[in-house]
Amino acid sequence: MPGAIHSIHAIHVIHVFHVIHVIHAIHAIIIAAGGGEDDKTRPTGATPGIASASFGQTYLRVRRIAASIAIAIAIAITKRQQTRATTSAPEPVRTPASAAAAVPPAPAPAPAPAPAPARPCDPTQPHLTTATLPAQPPPPLAPATTMALDTFFHNKIEAMKLEIIQGQAKLRRLEAQRNDYNSRVRLLREELGLLQQPGSYVGEVVKVMGTKKVLVKVHPEGKYVVDIADNVDVSKLTAGKRVTLLSDSYKLEKLLPSSVDPLVSLMMVEKVPDSTYDMIGGLDQQIKEIKEVIELGLQHPELFESLGIAQPKGVLLYGPPGTGKTLLARAVAHHADCKFIRVSGSELVQKYIGEGSRMVRELFIMAREHAPSIIFMDEIDSIGSSRVEGSSGGDSEVQRTMLELLNQLDGFEPTKNIKIIMATNRLDILDPALLRPGRIDRKIEFPPPTVEARADILRIHSRSMNLTRGINLTKIAEKMNGCSGAELKGVCTEAGMYALRERRVHVTQEDFDLATAKVLNKHDDKATSLSKLWK
Repeated sequence: MPGAIHSIHAIHVIHVFHVIHVIHAIHAIIIAAGGGEDDKTRPTGATPGIASASFGQTYLRVRRIAASIAIAIAIAITKRQQTRATTSAPEPVRTPASAAAAVPPAPAPAPAPAPAPARPCDPTQPHLTTATLPAQPPPPLAPATTMALDTFFHNKIEAMKLEIIQGQAKLRRLEAQRNDYNSRVRLLREELGLLQQPGSYVGEVVKVMGTKKVLVKVHPEGKYVVDIADNVDVSKLTAGKRVTLLSDSYKLEKLLPSSVDPLVSLMMVEKVPDSTYDMIGGLDQQIKEIKEVIELGLQHPELFESLGIAQPKGVLLYGPPGTGKTLLARAVAHHADCKFIRVSGSELVQKYIGEGSRMVRELFIMAREHAPSIIFMDEIDSIGSSRVEGSSGGDSEVQRTMLELLNQLDGFEPTKNIKIIMATNRLDILDPALLRPGRIDRKIEFPPPTVEARADILRIHSRSMNLTRGINLTKIAEKMNGCSGAELKGVCTEAGMYALRERRVHVTQEDFDLATAKVLNKHDDKATSLSKLWK
């Protein structure tokens, strides 16, 4: 219906434009007939002539005629559109007379409203009047148009859903960034608050005096008895613990982690050695004694408490080189379920005064933090030698290191869960203060192995070798009288090298004989048997 009305309006406008063009043409003709002069082009003060007066009357008459023509054209077009709409309506279905008689007559249609009186036309203001058209239903849409609209709106909805999903993802990302920035701001505010606080002194606890007081040593000022803050756990305050003191009130504020030298921290064995007691031959008595001192005290301390005796603190392993002292210590580290710290005595000998004693002190601090722990000090004779008069500066520094070791072994600080294993080749030069009971409670000797022990050592080291039948290991052990376990292991290694030199995958008795001769230095490397000369 709106489309039809718009088309009628367009037709009316076209006709009006035609009428206006006709009026302008007549106007031009009249001007030409009257001498080309009108009221606008006449000079000022001139009197209008006869031609100009007739022109005005003619112009008004033409305008009235044009307006009447436009109105008539509009009425005719409207009636024509109504006639077309009436003729295009479907014809009523004819019914038989009987049916028509049965059907009651339809009520008479209501009289049409009287048309509104026409508005008078102003000759000076020509315009068109559009008649009101009857309402018509909109024409139905074609199926293709309906499908196209469905597709368009479906795509539009999917695009909007995608935009919503992307917006939600962006919102989550922005929320995560906001949380990250908030956490950073919170950390920066905390750091700023800490930076704005007054500085603190770092001290070392000397002695705990009750639950409210503690004796602290501050370098280089001295020792002070200070109060303990409420948020500090008094049970964790031990001698040697590093703490912080407020600069204004000297109040103990916080506990600090222990400061350990990196060289000392590297002494801790992270990887457990693969040596076991089964890999040690001929040392059954020594293994039994070290188990009683080390493993029994760490794993079953209640046995010593029930007997009312103190646990042994340390053990000294002494004997010739190569008798298995270090091997037994590695086996203890493998079987003991605790931290194992290995240090050589030469590592504690430092160039500067006080460095060696400081390393010993930090070594025991680290052992207490990781208790239960075992400290194995190899070559202890490098720092534990006897003190003599008139020693030089280097010897006095070594003696200071040993004095710190003696203090840690039997000082005021308890070493209940720390066991000490020392190894040396020179028992005769050790200081008696180091060997007294209470510091070193047990001394275990590692003598040269006997014939049976040497045979056991050969069996252990040749266990994984590809040997031929008929090899007499006892005979080889009898030949190596006075040899250590390291030399017996060297015999097995040399026998394998002789077999490798001959491009063989098995070891014979002859290889062991040559290896024994080489280790015992009875023959040089060029010694060969008669059977090898004919190959």
